[in-house]
Amino acid sequence: MSSQPLPSWVSWQHRPFPDANLLLLHGRQPALVDSGFVGHAEQTAAWAHAHTGNVTLVVNTHWHSDHVGGNTLLQARGAGIAAGAPEADAISRRDPGCCAAEYLDQPVAPYTVDMPLDDGQLLRLGDADWEVIRTPGHTPGHLALWQPDERLLVVGDALSDYDVGWVNLALDGPGAAATALASLKRMADLAPRVLLPSHGPIPTDPAAALATALHRAQRLVDDPDAAVWYGARRIFAFALMIRGGIPAGEAEPYLHARAWLTDAARLLCLTPEALAAELIDTMVRRGAVVLHNGRLHAAAEHTPVPAESLRVPYPRAWPAAELH
Repeated sequence: MSSQPLPSWVSWQHRPFPDANLLLLHGRQPALVDSGFVGHAEQTAAWAHAHTGNVTLVVNTHWHSDHVGGNTLLQARGAGIAAGAPEADAISRRDPGCCAAEYLDQPVAPYTVDMPLDDGQLLRLGDADWEVIRTPGHTPGHLALWQPDERLLVVGDALSDYDVGWVNLALDGPGAAATALASLKRMADLAPRVLLPSHGPIPTDPAAALATALHRAQRLVDDPDAAVWYGARRIFAFALMIRGGIPAGEAEPYLHARAWLTDAARLLCLTPEALAAELIDTMVRRGAVVLHNGRLHAAAEHTPVPAESLRVPYPRAWPAAELH
């Protein structure tokens, strides 16, 4: 936990993967930042309701599955959804690439963005004013939220106390790592008192956490192959988490069928088959993946997901967007 106290109007709770942490801003316009994974949407909604009653607005730092999975349920219960303008526009168009859901094979239930957010925009969340800070890198539409009075900075997946967000050089271009580094520098310049990350605990020393993140992000800029490997490990671990593991004999065929794996192999000048085999071998040797009862499992702490909750359509099959 941070050595600096949070204001009384902030409720925060750490959650293991595959969910983003819970962050609730109390007041006349109660707001939830991010909504976790679709398999735990009911738990997200129940936590928010227990702490504040009805949520007025959900603000997404970005559109990955572990951040938008409760949107559909909360929207059905009256909450508006706010998100960065580039992602909001794509959601409204129902682009097949929305949320990178099909690309990453990470299910996301259909939702609509009611409020597109632009850099520098002021948002009333709870009873406080927050500034929207565009922080592209982990995704092109990634954003942070800055509360200048208390010097609170919501950082999404840009960094945590132990890491930085992975970048997708295949989808977002070879400059994605440099873009993420520039976003981190912008956040560091704010000199926040408290960092509120989407994963992991609240850093006890924000300046040190930002310095470490800048160093790690620079390494991804300097070594593009390492950036590709880093993303591949994170995506595969997430796949294992949400599926309760994958039978050992099915893991390589599963990876061969993934668009992200094919793209990573191309960037690394490997065949998809070679990358899949090396990825599994590397993660097992490092202890990131464990074999148990014939299944490969992610070793990192995570919360089980009901298998039936994964049965939602890819965005290309979402119904037309309806304004709320």
